[in-house]
Amino acid sequence: MKESKTLEYKSEVTNSFLKTVSAFSNFGTGKILFGVADDGAVIGIDDPDQKCLDIENKINDSISPKPDYALSINRLNNVITLDINEGRYKPYLYKGKAYRRSDTASVEVDRIELKRLTLEGNNLYFESLVNEDKDMTFNELEKSLIDKLGVKEVTDDTLRTLGLYTKEGQLNNAASLLADKNNFSGIDIARFGNSIDEILDRESLIHMSVIAQYDKALTMYRRYYQYEQIKGADRVLIEKVPEKAFREAVANALVHRTWDVNANIRISMFEDKIEISSPGGLPIGINEDEYLHGNISTLRNPVLGNVFFRLHYIEMFGTGIKRIIDAYRDCPKKPRFEIKDNSITVTLPSISATMSVTSDENKMLELLNGEMRYSSSEIAEKLDWSKDKTVRTLNVLVEANYVVKFGTGRGTKYSKK
Repeated sequence: MKESKTLEYKSEVTNSFLKTVSAFSNFGTGKILFGVADDGAVIGIDDPDQKCLDIENKINDSISPKPDYALSINRLNNVITLDINEGRYKPYLYKGKAYRRSDTASVEVDRIELKRLTLEGNNLYFESLVNEDKDMTFNELEKSLIDKLGVKEVTDDTLRTLGLYTKEGQLNNAASLLADKNNFSGIDIARFGNSIDEILDRESLIHMSVIAQYDKALTMYRRYYQYEQIKGADRVLIEKVPEKAFREAVANALVHRTWDVNANIRISMFEDKIEISSPGGLPIGINEDEYLHGNISTLRNPVLGNVFFRLHYIEMFGTGIKRIIDAYRDCPKKPRFEIKDNSITVTLPSISATMSVTSDENKMLELLNGEMRYSSSEIAEKLDWSKDKTVRTLNVLVEANYVVKFGTGRGTKYSKK
């Protein structure tokens, strides 16, 4: 087994492991194995009982606040396992600095990440902080509440009910995001021609209510991806990209993005697809598999999410990805989700796109056409292919978004979308 984002090897006990203790405590559970070389070779630790005491003393003396961890010894090979759980009282500092994992390394967080950790440790959110703007108006919000919920007017009591005031009675960042004008980033929409060098239309939706951003993005979508077709005596609305999927993707981008960075959500419109990229990776506590196939239980912006839920822009917390996938249930090409540390991109293909595969690729898709997930070795064995051919074909189908990959390393498995 190789080192990973959640696993580190140490051949001996030195202070270098303390950065990783800080990283796992701040950003997710992980473990450190002492007595294992960088290449995974087991070499053991002399006098492991004493070394456990040394590790414990180093942690207690150097990490503040005290992290949640456990030590154990494998008496067969004298390998010490240090399990570190993600803590509740962030940030966890080593020599006054907080760390995070970047692939297999532990690196110092930047100022924005440190602020986020501090807020999380105090059970606060960026959207719940006081906003200094004293001239907020809520015409867009009022119009939507009247239309969707039958509210007669927006009063201070309405704003309090929606969570737009702090405990001290001041309007917060969530209120500013919903206000008619603000100083936050927004959405940058571009419609491209035959290449990204050919921009046919563009709108920059910034410094305005997130409700206005959502509505204006939907208007531009309808301009280019919906049209009416006469069939007999009826006019039928044709969608090149499912509106349900676009609505969910934009709402999710607004609700789950990080608002403490000066970056826009990017919506790139092409003839055969729409790409929606939002700043910020997954919320802390959610992994990629849970994001794609489970329910998002952790909201980065719960106040904003609650308002969107009340306005019926999102159906239910944690179901957005499922609804996007469901919109393509009977389509040959499926939506694609690209998750990085600092961004999430959703690609919505045109539903008229046809699926084009080779005979070998079709054989693999037939094998994967079910509920079972297979490793590359199992696929190679069932198809009687070489490992190289199997991996090469899998990579093509994953890139084309016909096959989905689960897990990493030796635990990686595949299934058809």
